[in-house]
This record gives sequence, structure tokens and C-alpha cells, in this order.
Amino acid sequence: MKQSRRKFIAAGAAVAAVPWKAWAAELKPAAATAAPGAVTVGALFAASGPDSLMGDECLRGVQLAVADINASGGIKGKQLALVVGDAFETAQSTAMAGAFVAAKHPGLILGTGSSNFSYPGSAAAELAQVPYIEVSAAADGITGRGFKFLLRSGLTTSMVAQVATAAIAARYTGKKVGLLFNTGATAGAIAGAVLAQWQQNHTPVALMIGYSEDVADLHDPVSRLQRAGVEVLLHAAGPDDVLQMFQAAHDVGFKPAAIFGCSDGYGLRETAQAIGPALDGTFVSAAPFYPVRAQYIADAYVAQFGMAPRSADSLTSYVGAKLVFDVLNQAGGDTAKLLDALRKTNIQPGTLANGWGVAFDKTGQNTRAFANLQQWRGQVLTGLA
Repeated sequence: MKQSRRKFIAAGAAVAAVPWKAWAAELKPAAATAAPGAVTVGALFAASGPDSLMGDECLRGVQLAVADINASGGIKGKQLALVVGDAFETAQSTAMAGAFVAAKHPGLILGTGSSNFSYPGSAAAELAQVPYIEVSAAADGITGRGFKFLLRSGLTTSMVAQVATAAIAARYTGKKVGLLFNTGATAGAIAGAVLAQWQQNHTPVALMIGYSEDVADLHDPVSRLQRAGVEVLLHAAGPDDVLQMFQAAHDVGFKPAAIFGCSDGYGLRETAQAIGPALDGTFVSAAPFYPVRAQYIADAYVAQFGMAPRSADSLTSYVGAKLVFDVLNQAGGDTAKLLDALRKTNIQPGTLANGWGVAFDKTGQNTRAFANLQQWRGQVLTGLA
């Protein structure tokens, strides 16, 4: 990694900040207009704050699904209209999320790109008795609250943890493992699931370190991992702290035999651009990243946004939103019938565009979603068998 610390961090900040400015300018006029008689769908994704890049990527997937449905005639002849709320501003509390629901009157809500925001957003929808479909946020606890108006089409943090721990056990038996994670809702939940699985499998952990989401420097934790002799590191992190970890590893000379990245930061193309060749060889446990069967969605993404998909989050959100819209169409466009229809949906694995199927359990979780093992090679995220 042949760049100074200042240049390294500045590169990461630049790729994280620029896309949102262009996106917000394009979205606001479109979000403010809804054709008479349209089916109104709420979308809560972060448009500001540290989760804005991932929120944008998730929302783009929903936008592509809306475009597909509207191009094929809409929902029983009615066009879909998105009303978009900034999850960073609107879903920081249940009351604020409730204000969005009351003001926009969506028939259903899709969200949220961040587990931090999914908790209050889904709670507000539950209070308003509005169907809330979580298409991307992964924290296990989201579907563990007994909510009646909540379903999750995407994967869970336990699914992500299982893939990573199984791969470490299969590939690096006998190596000293370490766990580094931020204590946010998603990464913290991944860490908890990882530790539970390692405990169940009697895997000794050389060192475990948690840190706050807004950490500005990981040199001390990384130095401690190095002194502990950690050979295989599992890191659960967002985009910013992935950059911080690699910068610290470069500076202190920490070179583990393998790094397993979990959560959004490790699957983001902007992360690879910022870090460069040093990211090559890093394993990623995440939702499938645009397999061949999803090429038509990637092509539509390029056509609409003028760039290649930035992470699997857009595909994950597309798959979830498209499922909801298709089932809503089958239910005659009646959102009051949507949740029951979704719960009865049975789609075999391998059917959806990213390879998932559909079968919701009693908690509202799609049990046929899954994570898979991927690896960065030449700044390209490649799926592994």
C-alpha cells in the first residue's frame, strides 16, 4: 500500500461523499410528485450521515424494481409511486419515523439499509399498522420482537456469521483467530453471532476487540491483535472503519494470513477503490453480488445510474422489493392482504435473481435468504464455491 495515511483516508472520504450529492439532486423532484390513483410506497433509506452511501445503493435497487413494475403495467393498472424519507433524519426515533408515516400515508414501507434505523422505522410502522418489509438490514433482533406488520426478505447477521466461521474452520484450522468489530447494530450483532458459533464449535479466540462506530483511529486495536499473534482476523465493520483498519495494519505491519470481512463495508466497490491492491485476497461473507443470472439487473443499473453497481445491496433490495410488488399485484393491489400473501409465498431456492428463494418463518424472516463466501481479486469481488 504505497500511500500516506492522509491520502488513504481522504480517498475513502471522497468516494463515500460524492455519490450522494448527485443522487439527492436527482431524487427530490421525482419523490415529490405522485400520479393520481398511484399506489404509494414508502422508502426509508439514509440520505445523509455516515450510512448515506449504503442507503443510496439500497434505494437504487428499489427504484429499479419500481421501474420494472411500472414498465409492465404497474399494480393492477396503477403506477407505483415512491415517497422517500431520509432514514438518518426520519428514523432516528420511533416518533420521527411515525411522523413520516402520518405525513406520506404509504400503503407499505420498504427499508432501510441500516439496522440502526430499521428498529425505529419498523416500530413506527407497527404502531401505525402499516406493512414494513425490511429488504436489507440484517441484525438478528429486528425480527425478534414479535411484530405483526414486519417481514424481512433479506439475510440475517447469523447467516453472515455462519458462512465466515465455517470458512475459517475449513481453511485455517489451527490458526490463531481474532475478532474486531464496531459495536453498531449490524456489526455488533455479527460479532455476537460469531462468538456464539465459535463457542459452540469450541474455537479458541486469541483476542476480541470492540470499538464505537465513530472511531477515528484503529492503530491501538490493530497493534494489540498483532501482539496477540492473530493469524486470521474476522472484522465486522462499516465502510469507514474498513479503511481505518487497513491503514492501521499497513502502518504497524500487521499481516495476518487471512482477513474475513463481514457487513457492508467489505462488499463495497468504493472500499476496493480506496484501499487498492492491499484488499486483494480478503474474504467477504455477504449477500450474493450480481451472479450471472442477475446480469439484466446490472445492465439496468448502468443504464439508469451511469455506473456499475457498487455493492450487493442494490441487488438485495431489488430482489426484496420486486418480490413485494409481484405478490401485491397477485393480491389485487390490496396492501391489507400483502403480509398474509407474503407469508404464504413458497419459492424454491435458486429462483430469485440473486439465487434466493422465499419461505417466511413465524418471526417474519425469509429462511431461504443466504450469505455466500466471496473474495476480492484484482479489485473484483468474486464468488467462491
